[in-house]
Amino acid sequence: MGERVTIREVAARAGVSVATVSRVLAGNYPTSATSRAKVQRAVKELDYVVNAHARALAGAGRKTIAVLTYDVLSPFYAHVAQGVEMEAARHGRLTLVASTGSDPARELALVQMMREQAAEAVVLVGGVIEDDEYRQRMARYAEALAAAGSRLVLCGRPAPAPDVPALVVEYDNEAGAYAVTSHLLGAGHRRIALIGYQPGNTTGEDRVHGYLRALDDHGVPRSDAIVHGVGFGPHHGYEAIRDLLRAADGKPEFTAVFAGDDRVAAATVVALREYGLAVPDDVSVVGYNDDPVASDITPGLTTVHIPAEEMGRTAVRLALAGAPPRSGPERHVLGTHIVVRSSVRRLAVGAGSG
Repeated sequence: MGERVTIREVAARAGVSVATVSRVLAGNYPTSATSRAKVQRAVKELDYVVNAHARALAGAGRKTIAVLTYDVLSPFYAHVAQGVEMEAARHGRLTLVASTGSDPARELALVQMMREQAAEAVVLVGGVIEDDEYRQRMARYAEALAAAGSRLVLCGRPAPAPDVPALVVEYDNEAGAYAVTSHLLGAGHRRIALIGYQPGNTTGEDRVHGYLRALDDHGVPRSDAIVHGVGFGPHHGYEAIRDLLRAADGKPEFTAVFAGDDRVAAATVVALREYGLAVPDDVSVVGYNDDPVASDITPGLTTVHIPAEEMGRTAVRLALAGAPPRSGPERHVLGTHIVVRSSVRRLAVGAGSG
């Protein structure tokens, strides 16, 4: 394989100076039409590849959007990343996707790397444990990126302190939980178990708040609330529902389950069937996210639709809209809605009173 073609070789082939080649490639300096044509022809003939690092050092490399997620397996994260990529491509930008596994050290290293690479925006996705350390970390990220002419965008994460220059794109998480719980209550259910969430995680806590608020507004006492879960995902959902059934000798003390996400809901259906319980005839089940599994399982899962892809698109669109904010987070909230399928049975009057 031959050696990499240099900018000097391009200049020699085009019969112009190295400086002229640089200006043409950068695209942000005036050059004559003749010179541009010569350089472009030489680049094509020599198959010259621009050194992206050199362009970044020269201030011409700001064509990258980075999206950092917890993982790349969850449909929610994948859909947000898809939205980022589609909108970035529409603006002629390259998207870089990386996972952090909720490791603050890895997250910091990736943010610093993107700052050094002159990324135009860094999009952080997913719920977190909101504490002082988190708020201080987000403030450092936002200020460091803003100083470099970049933007921090928090997707589905809580806003940092009022003076932090960040963009926040979120969905009405609590309202979605309130709506789907109200859907169950409207179908006559009064003993509703909420399972599969991570205590302290902002995503899970918002859903618990929505669930409890719906019970309050429908006159169901807090003593009838059933909240049990140690994490999102199918494993935690499966174990949570089995815990509740074992404690009740296989006879559920609830008529409906609000699963923390759709993968938890799918695992709930499996666990209920292992105990000889059918959905929705014996127990109704609803989920959250509207992941592909919601329409793939039997029965089809009633769930809350999150505009994940639109969140990604909005994050990029806002990040590229103007200069980094000088002070204070800019917040943009997208709505959620229920997708009704076949996993909820309406109870006869009084049947769900427990």
